[in-house]
Amino acid sequence: MTVGEQQEHRILVVTTTVGSEATATALARAMVEQRLAACVQIDREVTSLYRWKGDLCEDLEARLVIKTTPEREAALRAFLAEHHPYELPQFVAMTAAASADYAQWVRGEVSATVPAGPATGQIPPARASS
Repeated sequence: MTVGEQQEHRILVVTTTVGSEATATALARAMVEQRLAACVQIDREVTSLYRWKGDLCEDLEARLVIKTTPEREAALRAFLAEHHPYELPQFVAMTAAASADYAQWVRGEVSATVPAGPATGQIPPARASS
């Protein structure tokens, strides 16, 4: 396999978390509709333990696992910066090797023209705290 072929099989997997399944679904739908992601999987009720502003926090969250391409990372990051409800949203991106067919499908889904008309996914308003 050549270096070019290896690059063609690369996708970007991004994870983030939100406070509810409804918010996760709305964000996922908007990302797919806007062709920022080919697929978003939602893991319900993950427990997150973290320190925030000096306090130890434990929250139930929904995790989004977003499949896109490295070329769409900046646009996806900008979308989440604008629409994510947390003050400091998680944005963890990993490059992954995918099968040739799956990588081709991901590239096709995020590079296709965005359909005309308004998106049906409603984005929740940003919230002040995490």
